[in-house]
Amino acid sequence: MYRSESPFIVDFYVVSLRWIFLLGTTISLALVGQLIQPANLLLILFVAWNLFQMWMAGQSQRLIRHREISLGFDISLAVSFSLLSNPSPLTTFLILLLPISTAALYYNLKGSLLTTFPIALLHIIDSSLPVNQNFAMFYTLVYGFLFGLTSQYSYNQIQKNRLWQIQQREKQHIAETTRIRTIYNLSTTLTSMLSYNRVLDAALDLSVDALSIDSPAGRSNSPDGIESIVSVVLLHKNDVFEIASSRQLTANDKFLVFSGNAGILNEVRQVVQPLVFDSTRNDPELTKIESFTPCNSFYCLPMVSGYDVYGIMLFGHPQKGYFTQERCDILGIVGRQALVAIQNAKLYQDISDEKEKIAEVEEETRKKLARDLHDGPTQSVTAIAMRVNLARRMLSRDPVMTSEELVKIEDLARRTTKEIRHMLFTLRPIILETEGLAAAVRAIAEKMKEMYDKSVIIKLDEKITSRIDLSKSGVIFFIIDEAVNNARKHANAEHVWITITTTKENSDIVDIEVKDDGIGFDLAEVNKSYDKRGSLGLINLKERTEMLNGVLNIVSAPDNGTTIHLRVPLSDEAANILHNHQHKTKTT
Repeated sequence: MYRSESPFIVDFYVVSLRWIFLLGTTISLALVGQLIQPANLLLILFVAWNLFQMWMAGQSQRLIRHREISLGFDISLAVSFSLLSNPSPLTTFLILLLPISTAALYYNLKGSLLTTFPIALLHIIDSSLPVNQNFAMFYTLVYGFLFGLTSQYSYNQIQKNRLWQIQQREKQHIAETTRIRTIYNLSTTLTSMLSYNRVLDAALDLSVDALSIDSPAGRSNSPDGIESIVSVVLLHKNDVFEIASSRQLTANDKFLVFSGNAGILNEVRQVVQPLVFDSTRNDPELTKIESFTPCNSFYCLPMVSGYDVYGIMLFGHPQKGYFTQERCDILGIVGRQALVAIQNAKLYQDISDEKEKIAEVEEETRKKLARDLHDGPTQSVTAIAMRVNLARRMLSRDPVMTSEELVKIEDLARRTTKEIRHMLFTLRPIILETEGLAAAVRAIAEKMKEMYDKSVIIKLDEKITSRIDLSKSGVIFFIIDEAVNNARKHANAEHVWITITTTKENSDIVDIEVKDDGIGFDLAEVNKSYDKRGSLGLINLKERTEMLNGVLNIVSAPDNGTTIHLRVPLSDEAANILHNHQHKTKTT
């Protein structure tokens, strides 16, 4: 025996037809009262043989030379039954048609005719058969020819269908292979780009390439063609959606801006799921796009990662129902790959911007150092030199006044030394590296009191500050120092309060507050004209906050002082919680 992975369909037909003939033979014998006789034991053998054949067909198994054995067995039993028993003419005629049917099913017209002629001759040469010889021969030949012809036709049709199915599977396999290759090329192309504009343009072009695989009209300009697709990428910038890239859009449509707070755009943003729809005529925002007017099928795909909305991809086509599930899946893959590529481009851009910011911070630090040296120690050293020269001239004339002048020079030199040490402390606080953030903040308070007679009140928990690593401690120190100096220089504050605690919601989020009782300022007005100012204090605070992955909030008003509130996460989980809360606060 041997087994096949697919069932032998013709074996089921043979078994089924054999049951029909056996049933007909049994009924005809019962009608003439010949059901019980020794020769009918051959029918029991027929039944057992058919049960065995049925079991093999169910197991998708066959004997070696199965068709020949099956046909030979049917011929032998049918002829033996006809010769050994004394059945009615109808019974004899039926049982002898069985091997003809088996031959027709297994060998089609050729096998049917080769079996029919011997059976027909048997009716003529064996006069012992209780059948009208001419009648039996004629109808046997007619049956063999017609059944063989029917079997041949059915076999040809089955072969055609099978060939068609194989061709369809091959086409489907080629289409799937092409689609996989296209999607792979799409992924490789997109992820290799580090420019927003190139990524978006490539995403729209590759969408067309991916859809053209299974398009019957290909890239033709017919209504069914791929080139009829109108596609748009809306990027989320400054709380609005702007058209960043498009295909088949008119010049006027390219300058449209959408709020995304109503209609389909708002729905897609809220559910964060793709949407298929038929018309934009009743949409308060998309109806502005005139290029969508001839379209009768649309697909809207959000480009969202976490709580960050990067944009929305829109596709329109004139053919109603064009965006099937398969096409939507393809566009979904394109959208996800485009989102990854946009994130990569954003990360690359952020790194480039960060490098520029670091360079700007270093440049600003150098300028600040130069200004401080010019306004402080440089002026003091010049004054010391002038006073030393004066004391040298006075030495011979008035020793007493010279002594007093030397005391003043000594005092000026000491104050200059303190200024230089304070500047060195600000540039690189050694105490921060040796004793930690708490000691460094206390040192700020001491130096403010010593140098400028300003009161800095500190409230902190050293258990919290000890958990902050050195790199973050350095940035936090510079933010606090910048805030305190701003309060001294610009706000004329008499008191500054520094508080370092953790938030009530999460112990991994450090809450830092620097508050003063200075003159305050109009924050909105300052931000509006900040590019015209020489100082970059607020920008430095914001940039250093971004380095901590933290959140900065500045509250100030004229005559009401200033409060700088900084939240710094100590873990990735805390960072997610902090920024998710910040996102919800902004949206509400």
